[in-house]
Amino acid sequence: MDKTFLKGLVLLETLARSEQACGVTELASELQLTKSNVHRLLQGLVHQGFARNVADTGRYELTMKLWELGSHVFGRLDVRHVADPFMKALATETSETVHLSTLDGIEVLYLAKIDSPQPVRAYTTVGGRAPAQCVATGKAQLAWSDAATLESVKIALSAYTSKSMTRPQQLDSELERVRLQGFAVNIGEWREQVCGVAAPIRDGSGRVIAALGVSGPADRLKPRIMHNLAPTIITAAEKISSLLGYRSRS
Repeated sequence: MDKTFLKGLVLLETLARSEQACGVTELASELQLTKSNVHRLLQGLVHQGFARNVADTGRYELTMKLWELGSHVFGRLDVRHVADPFMKALATETSETVHLSTLDGIEVLYLAKIDSPQPVRAYTTVGGRAPAQCVATGKAQLAWSDAATLESVKIALSAYTSKSMTRPQQLDSELERVRLQGFAVNIGEWREQVCGVAAPIRDGSGRVIAALGVSGPADRLKPRIMHNLAPTIITAAEKISSLLGYRSRS
């Protein structure tokens, strides 16, 4: 690999993560490079329009060119397209219905699905909706939602089945469990005999934008089965998130 090119990329990333303009000396110290090497790399970035010398102070910051390039790439990313191979793999492995949904207000909107090949299965439609607090993909997104959204959900809590959450305290406890576990489950809270397990999908900024889930009849997707499936679903959701630009700080 071209070492100079790699050093330039590391320098670019360092400038992108910095909250203020950086001088040659501090960059050289942080990257463990010589000042002359850093200076040459900076001049290359300036020449290509990626960086600028702030008011000739000898301190450098990035221009918006990197953002412009990133926006072109981001515009081509469709979570449905990115998730498709992972959904197919999950469907093959589980033989259950696989869903991709996003949060729209206090409901989930189903963006894509792969039906179970089994005669008894969970029935949903692409473009269909469900109360977010009652389904696994909804809980997986609500756990990282803003306070206003959660307040709206709490106001609208209703009993769709005997297992639906109807008290705000129940919702708070459930979402805390989701955050700790990294996945959510539904045990017949929307449709009495339908259960599910799901994990969140994040974009490049770390925002939860969708959820990937598996659902099926309660007599097949028992709690133990769902907990056994959870690591596989989390891994698939994390891989989708990575392809969307998310980089876990852990």
